[in-house]
Amino acid sequence: METEKQNIPSMRLSLAEAFSALPDPRVAGRSKLALVERLVVRVCALLCGVDDFVGIEAWANERIDWLRRFLKLESGIPSHGTFGRLFGRLDRRAVEQGFRRWVGGVLPALAKGTVVAIDGKASRRSKMTGQQALPLVSAFATEAQLILGQEACAEKSNELTAIPILLEALLLKGAIVTIDAMGTHSHIAQAIRDKEADYVLAVKDNQPKLAESIATFFDIGQAEGWRNTPHTYTESVEKDHGRLEIRRCWAFSQLECLAAPRQWADLKMFGVIEAERTMNGKTSRERRLHIGSLAPDADTLAKVVRAHWGRENRLHWCLDVALNDDQRRARMKNAGANLAIVRRLVLNLFRLDKSRKGGIHTRRILAASSDSYREALLGLDSI
Repeated sequence: METEKQNIPSMRLSLAEAFSALPDPRVAGRSKLALVERLVVRVCALLCGVDDFVGIEAWANERIDWLRRFLKLESGIPSHGTFGRLFGRLDRRAVEQGFRRWVGGVLPALAKGTVVAIDGKASRRSKMTGQQALPLVSAFATEAQLILGQEACAEKSNELTAIPILLEALLLKGAIVTIDAMGTHSHIAQAIRDKEADYVLAVKDNQPKLAESIATFFDIGQAEGWRNTPHTYTESVEKDHGRLEIRRCWAFSQLECLAAPRQWADLKMFGVIEAERTMNGKTSRERRLHIGSLAPDADTLAKVVRAHWGRENRLHWCLDVALNDDQRRARMKNAGANLAIVRRLVLNLFRLDKSRKGGIHTRRILAASSDSYREALLGLDSI
């Protein structure tokens, strides 16, 4: 995997600039507080560990003198009910577009070979009777550890419909896009190539013939000791806290052995990764299958797949544990999707900050107790 770094200057937009096109759903002339001011108050509160609307109202009233350093707040702080109704009525697509615009100022271009993991996540407590929990698809730049964008799945739909919409909205030239088996479909592979990016897609039972052809090819080659089977191979060993893990990766270019290889845009390789874990005297093995538009290089494939799985700790775990994403019960219209965007914006703000060490939870405590640190996270000129 090529990880050529680009020294691209940050052109970070203020929140007002990024969300300037956000349509105001309120009745004209009925509210004195600017729409973007309410959004900024929500971001500031979330930075400080305040996760619900009741807490936002209480925190903002307590910190109103500090907020008025850069916000007018002519009519004071709205009630928690007003905050809730507003976030429920905001156009979620416009909020998502504003977020992507803000990220574009922070990370205007991706370095060649950057792994962008596309993955879905549901906010568990957003589920209402007879309805599914709110499903969201995010794009995560694994090296920068920044969320590039989010797309909420349409009602009564799933990740498969949201992925192409998210891909279309992102600048992905030169990136390597990775997706779990849910997104392993030929039209998604084509959409990635149309964005001038490469793909590595997981193959499971949702593509049964393809999975069977890869597994059969691998089993035969392994049984024959890989005689007359050109391939590349890499292996890594990790020991940690009594656990031994050996990862083995093979990459192949014999596309004619696959089921219907021509349906996959610019397909160049397929690969197999085996993970063998030994802990407390017990050994388990897992095999993963992949296809991709990259050259058949095992070392590259292993690194790309490992980067993709890193999003579990660096994205999902942080959202759930540090930002309480799964505990949020915002269920009014678009409130769940809009608040999810704000949480991802806040996570990006913490990731951009290099002035402090420690986890997100610790830094939320610092932001709550230190005006100067909170201002450094936001930047008075970036509000």
